Amino acid sequence: MPQTLPAPITLAPRVVVFDYGEVISREPSEADRASLLARAGVRERAEEFWTAYWEHRTGLDRGTTSIAEYWQAVAADLGVEWNAVDVHELWAIDHRGWLSLDPGTLGVLHALSAGGTRLALLSNAGADYSGWLRHGSFAPLFDRVFVSGELDLVKPDAAIYEHVIDELGIAASDFVFIDNKAENVEGAKAVGGDGHVFTDAASLEAWLRALV
Repeated sequence: MPQTLPAPITLAPRVVVFDYGEVISREPSEADRASLLARAGVRERAEEFWTAYWEHRTGLDRGTTSIAEYWQAVAADLGVEWNAVDVHELWAIDHRGWLSLDPGTLGVLHALSAGGTRLALLSNAGADYSGWLRHGSFAPLFDRVFVSGELDLVKPDAAIYEHVIDELGIAASDFVFIDNKAENVEGAKAVGGDGHVFTDAASLEAWLRALV
């Protein structure tokens, strides 16, 4: 059944900047996670795998660790060996897991766009996601797309928010940031912006409408 889009939301001159992972995208499904564990050959060591997976993610997101280096670091933590082909497949499975979109959030994005509100995207992600973020079907909604892996900066460092504010040509007080992690929203507030910790699209929409 087609989704009814929310009524327009007008917040100009403020610019609403969205995180991608688990805000616009859904988190990887259980099937996605199981597929990655199976290809890694560590089905029975899920907790160890996910600890290693996140432990090395900041370097990948900052752009200081290559895809191959990242997966080899995970392998080293687990005491396993993956060859170059293994790494290619692990990367592809992992990448696909982050491509499912939340229709509720997409509806909020369209409501903001319909109201003439400027939008931007700021994601902690490797540079390999930049094509999807800049050229996916939702990309035309955004004035600018900022990918941490291209900037050598990550949230919640103050410098990444200051860079975005400067590039958007706005006052810090007009910077509104949406992220699922409280520390990232607090980082935006620390430089003079405002923000909302995302839990679901309905709560986000209500919060944004209260700003009008």
